[in-house]
Amino acid sequence: MNNDIWAKVLAALKGTLGANNFSNWIEPLEFLHLNGGVATFNVPTNFIGNYVNQNFSDQIIYQLNKQGQDVQRVKFTVPSQAAAKPVVRKVAAADDIAGSPIDARFTFDNFIVGKPNELAHAAARRVAEGGPVTFNPLFLYGGVGLGKTHLMHAIAHELQRRSPDLNVLYLSAEQFMYRFITALRERKMMDFKQLFRSVDVLMVDDVQFMAGKDSTQEEFFHTFNALIDGQKQIIISADRAPGEIKDLEERIKSRLQCGLVVDLHPTDYELRLGILQSKVDYYATQYTELQIAPGVLEFLAHRISTNVRVLEGALTRLFAFASLVGREITLELTQDCLSDVLKASDRKVTVEEIQRKVSEHYNIRLSDMIGPKRLRTYARPRQIAMYLAKRMTNRSLPEIGRRFGGRDHTTVMHGVRRIEELKVLDSQIADDLELLRRALEE
Repeated sequence: MNNDIWAKVLAALKGTLGANNFSNWIEPLEFLHLNGGVATFNVPTNFIGNYVNQNFSDQIIYQLNKQGQDVQRVKFTVPSQAAAKPVVRKVAAADDIAGSPIDARFTFDNFIVGKPNELAHAAARRVAEGGPVTFNPLFLYGGVGLGKTHLMHAIAHELQRRSPDLNVLYLSAEQFMYRFITALRERKMMDFKQLFRSVDVLMVDDVQFMAGKDSTQEEFFHTFNALIDGQKQIIISADRAPGEIKDLEERIKSRLQCGLVVDLHPTDYELRLGILQSKVDYYATQYTELQIAPGVLEFLAHRISTNVRVLEGALTRLFAFASLVGREITLELTQDCLSDVLKASDRKVTVEEIQRKVSEHYNIRLSDMIGPKRLRTYARPRQIAMYLAKRMTNRSLPEIGRRFGGRDHTTVMHGVRRIEELKVLDSQIADDLELLRRALEE
C-alpha cells in the first residue's frame, strides 16, 4: 500500500470521525506496512494504540478495504526510544502540534452577525483585539451549529494575525484530557504543567466533556487559576451555561462564571437567510453555470431552523446535485434533493413530550404536574409546559388545556402570559426555557 492510498483513507476518516477525533487519535498514526491482511502502524504511546484499536479500528479497516486493500485487522506498535522521532517541547502557536488545527474557513469576515449572536460576536471581537484582559474567562455557550467553534477559530486567527509571537493554544476538552492522561502514564506531568501554564491565550472547546472526569477537572482547575493569576486570557465554549453542566465541580462552575458568559441564541429567519446568501455568493465562484430560482433560499431559511451546520450542508448538497444533473436550482429540485433533511426538520413536538421533559427537568411526577395540585412546586413547571406547548405545537389553547387535566383555555392563557413576563425578569426561567427547547428539538 502506497502513501497516496493512506492519504485518501485519512481524508475519509477525517470526514467520518470529525476534526477533534481525527487530530487527537488518527493523525498521530504512522503507517508502516501491510502484510498478510494486517495493517501495522507506529503510535506515540501504547495508550493511543489501545484507544484507537478499541474505538476506531473498524473504521480504519473499512476505509482501507474501500481503497482496494485486503485488511482483516490492524496492529499498533510503539517505536523504541532510539528510533522514535524527537518530541517537540516548545509551546506552540494555535496551528502547531500543541493544539488542534485552526480551520481557515472560520474567520470574523465570514461570520454572519444577527440579533441572536451579536453579543457573542462583539465579545469575541473584543478579546481578539488582544491588549489588557477585559473579561476572563470569556465563556461562549449554545446548541450545536450556532457558531461557537466558528468564533473560537476566528479569535485564534485574529490574535495570530495581530501578534504572531503570541502563544495561543486552542484545543478541545477531549484533547486536554488525552494530553493529561498521556502525561500521567508517561510520568511527564511537569512537561504538561509547563506547557499549559506557559501560554498567553488558552482556548478550550466543548468543556462539558470534562464533566465527571475528576482528575482532569482537578488539573484544569489549577491550570485555570495559574493563567488567571498571570493575567493570561482564557476562552471556553460549551453546549450549555456553566451552572447547567452536570457533574462539573462547583468550584470550576464558579470560576467559569466569574468572567463574561454569553449565550449564542438559536438563529432567527433573517440570520439564516443571511447565512444562506453568504454561502451562495461563495459557491457562485465555483459553480458559475448554476442558477438559483427566486424563493429557494427563503424556503430553506424557513424550513431548516435549528442547526446552521445542517442548513449549510443542505445548500452544499443542493449545489453539488444541481451541478451534476445540469439543472437550475428550483423549488421542486430542492424538495426532491433534500427530502430527507426537510423531513427530519419537520419533526413535530407533542404536548405529551413537552410534559414528560418538563417533569423530568424539575424532578416532579408527571401526574402531579398535570393534576389539580396548586403548590408552586408544581404550578410553575405546569405553566412552563403550557408555554412550551403553545410555542412549539400547533395545538389550540382549549386542546392544550384538555391535556393538562381538563383545564380551561383561560388558565392556559394565564400561564403562557405569566411565563412571558417571568422569562424577562428571571434569568433562571429564561435559561430553563432555552434548555428545555433545545432538548425537545434534538
